[in-house]
Amino acid sequence: MAENCSHNCSTCGKECESRTENQSMLIPANKNSKIKKVIGVISGKGGVGKSSVTCGLAVLMQRMGYKTAVLDADMTGPSVPKAFGIYEEPEATDDALYAVETKTGIKIMSINLLLGDETAPVLWRGPIIAGTVKQFFSDVIWGDIDFMFVDCPPGTGDVPLTVFQSLPLDGVIVVTTPQDLVSMIVAKAVRMADQMDIPVLGMVENMSYFECPDCGKRHNIFGESKLLYVKDMFGIKDAVRLPINPEIAELEDKGRIEDMPETDLKKIAEILSRS
Repeated sequence: MAENCSHNCSTCGKECESRTENQSMLIPANKNSKIKKVIGVISGKGGVGKSSVTCGLAVLMQRMGYKTAVLDADMTGPSVPKAFGIYEEPEATDDALYAVETKTGIKIMSINLLLGDETAPVLWRGPIIAGTVKQFFSDVIWGDIDFMFVDCPPGTGDVPLTVFQSLPLDGVIVVTTPQDLVSMIVAKAVRMADQMDIPVLGMVENMSYFECPDCGKRHNIFGESKLLYVKDMFGIKDAVRLPINPEIAELEDKGRIEDMPETDLKKIAEILSRS
């Protein structure tokens, strides 16, 4: 204990050995980057289309005139580069990497851009993966960005926790599907955000239904929608339902997500633009 300690941590510097006040774990962006808003896209379970929603939001907001970026934090299941048809390695300086730019100007960074072989597995333990996520934010030259979307891996483990604690999140978008099990698991992600004082800006129920192209009838392939129930349970103001859309899935497979048609996801983009 320092000799003249007042026990008021707000009055001393960070170098004080007796300091007990919680320290911020937020990391700064690269000095050559200016990032105005950081939005996490999360889910408690994989396979709900979280990456598709992330890429879709970046595309729609870029069309609205904002400079957008996608940080692919899903290190063991990165899919962002494939959706945009980007395969070249990022340019590098002695101490930084440049984010890769898509055909419409969206900046992206993903571990798949650094592997050489996109099918190579990432056999890293949690701390190394979490450290790489932080490096993608602090060591990558992003330039001027209005909205950065962070595609988080599913669950509430090391990487989502790192994103919540280390990146200056302005809020999160939660992605779910209608299944009861998925809704229950997604609730864990919502509660994680709540416990860490990160606002939930919206919810997307993906694959909510399939609309027959011949008769227009809607079919609930994965069961009745649970969106309103989960939305009301957690007091989430804004939510949308997205249908199963084979056209968008095909565009992603071909690396042409930037050619996607407009969907109700634009409602979330418009909400973000006002945040």
